[in-house]
Amino acid sequence: MKRILFALATTLMCISLSAQRHGGGEPQPKTKLRPSKVEFIYPNGIPAEKSNKLQGMEQMDSHGGIGNISEPRMDFYFPKRSNGQLVVVCPGGGYGYVSSFNEGVYVAEWFLSKGITVCVVKYRMPNNHWEVPLDDVQNAIRYCRAHSREWKIKQIGVMGFSAGGHLAASATTLFKDKDTRPDFSILVYPVISMDKEITHSGTRHNLIGDDDMWRGDRKKQNELLELYSLDKQVSRNTPPVFIVHCSDDRTVPVENSLRMYRSLIDHGVDCECHIFPKGDHGWGFSAEKYVGRGKDKFKYAREEFYNSLERWLKSLK
Repeated sequence: MKRILFALATTLMCISLSAQRHGGGEPQPKTKLRPSKVEFIYPNGIPAEKSNKLQGMEQMDSHGGIGNISEPRMDFYFPKRSNGQLVVVCPGGGYGYVSSFNEGVYVAEWFLSKGITVCVVKYRMPNNHWEVPLDDVQNAIRYCRAHSREWKIKQIGVMGFSAGGHLAASATTLFKDKDTRPDFSILVYPVISMDKEITHSGTRHNLIGDDDMWRGDRKKQNELLELYSLDKQVSRNTPPVFIVHCSDDRTVPVENSLRMYRSLIDHGVDCECHIFPKGDHGWGFSAEKYVGRGKDKFKYAREEFYNSLERWLKSLK
């Protein structure tokens, strides 16, 4: 009974927080789906040593991009009948905001139709505190593992888009222990490398900072650039990975995914990689039913992507 009351109180707190931060009139996704429950990652407050030093109110744009997140939280979506899999979703946004519609709730709706439980993480922006987003996601994975028996979950994976793909790839390769190691990973047009030749400059800047910031400590900067070039962090213990990207991506060059794929193969990690010719960047799960007829730039390959992902997820069992 105490647990039920605590969960209800936490959900009401999150709803109140959203109303306060967005004035009660924030944009809504083009779906009636809403989280089954919302949980704070730090219900007792964020420890000072884990702060990203950002202040002020959260902001949401018309497309569901949430910036300046100060209270990291998890939106949970539970299917009517679970197939035993759960996906921790990391929306993208260049480590400057979280794309909560296109790469959040719309993703959840598709997974629910397959019997897969979803945890969408509204993680904090790094603001050059590079450890903050990964800390939030690893705590989300821990939370899901702690409840896996209760929810009848046997596999917990991580999924990310763009900079959220970098975050998911970080969780995939930089896990701390068995509780934070995902069982599988799905990377959608991910930022992988910090190499200036192929990285997304905004992602690199928001995560680690620009070169001027490190003028007095190039050694530390180089260590971080190496650490967060995630193709260099793959090991034989990296879980199976599914990658999808488009050749004409002008925001995050496809070479990011190609480097990751080559490293996974070199280390003997099970990997499936799909490179589509067109689609550019940011198409996520924004099918026509959400964005309108003729506005889905990935429509020609969307069903193929969905079918391949569903087949791959079933193969993990």
